[in-house]
Amino acid sequence: MQRNAYFLLLATTLFWGANAVAGKLAVGHVSPMVLTALRWAAAFLVLFCVGHRRLRVDWLLVRRHLAVLFLLGFFGFTLFNVALYTALAHTSAINVSIEQGGIPMFIFLLNFLVFRVRVAPGQMIGFAVSVAGVVIVASHGAPARLLALELNIGDALMLGAVLVYAGYTVALRFRPAIHWQSFIMVLSAAAFLGTLPFVAAEQAFGALVWPDGRGWALVAFIALFPSLLAQVFYVRGVELIGANRAGLFVNLVPIFGTVLSILVLGEDLRPYHALALAMTLGGIFIAERSGRRLARSPAEP
Repeated sequence: MQRNAYFLLLATTLFWGANAVAGKLAVGHVSPMVLTALRWAAAFLVLFCVGHRRLRVDWLLVRRHLAVLFLLGFFGFTLFNVALYTALAHTSAINVSIEQGGIPMFIFLLNFLVFRVRVAPGQMIGFAVSVAGVVIVASHGAPARLLALELNIGDALMLGAVLVYAGYTVALRFRPAIHWQSFIMVLSAAAFLGTLPFVAAEQAFGALVWPDGRGWALVAFIALFPSLLAQVFYVRGVELIGANRAGLFVNLVPIFGTVLSILVLGEDLRPYHALALAMTLGGIFIAERSGRRLARSPAEP
């Protein structure tokens, strides 16, 4: 079971790392809100073609929990990606990738504050190391800049997106007991509908850009891999090993995203990037090792 979860979560983080690179490539070829709307519309259509019968079976449960499903889709799919693609117009794909390593910190915090989920000391140390890496990259190697509130708007947007996705991960415990096809299908539909006001605002401000040839190719790639497969894999990974442990794998997004940014975009790897990557990778190793021990230990009375 753990081995299956690890494979699914590794594939998920690879696809999400590629998402930051694809979003950077999309700048100037399709605007952020249009890209977000089209990716979820495409994901919904693909799922509907293969899973509409399953949706009919699950419809009573779907209708009963429609509000919860819409909120999950809006925050986890719409708002997160609107912030991510907008951030990429103001900061590098490497920065966006590494900053996603902050998601586990907020998962731990929210799980503890809301549900009093136990956290092992090793997990605390692990995510503290990872968060320190995120601080380093968000401040471009100068943490004192954060104290002076000198934060690039793109990095600030990405940190907000990190908080949103952590909340989505924790809230997955409220998902109804429906098939994964129905679940992702409804969330994709909710994400598309939730993006429409953002598209309208983009049009009103004269910033809307419909996709050209490259834009359509990127929409297709993002719809299939980061949107469809990654979300399905992530939901299943959370089911298998829990939100705290699954969330730690998000720290691999910086690794994949940075490597792909260098290979595909030709972005520069600076010394503080290398330090942050080492810290996020070390953090996930420490925390996941401790998480396995906690999962095997008997529950406290």
